[in-house]
Amino acid sequence: MTGPRRLGWDEGVPERLYVITGGRGTDSPLDLVTLIVSRSTPDPVMQPEHAAIVRMCEYPLSVAEISAYLALPASIVMVLLADLLAEGRVEARAPVPAASLPDIQLLEAVMHGLRNL
Repeated sequence: MTGPRRLGWDEGVPERLYVITGGRGTDSPLDLVTLIVSRSTPDPVMQPEHAAIVRMCEYPLSVAEISAYLALPASIVMVLLADLLAEGRVEARAPVPAASLPDIQLLEAVMHGLRNL
């Protein structure tokens, strides 16, 4: 006996992930905090996961956020993003470095001043 047979498509099985990526991997320079922004609209012939990424990235989202929204591992999302980057459908942006953000004490002083108005 070979064990119980699966009757439906199980969303979390490796076979599904293999189908989504076509068995490809990537050595992508993206990391989990890289911001992704759409540069086009979804095409009706696009793979559903590609189209979902293009739709959801109208505003910048990190690779980690895209992974969470799609309920897919980040490694799979990076393969999909590599496809979209190669086609020019999305743009990758580095996250804002902490050093370029305004000083917290300055922001608190501004908020205190505004409250006193």
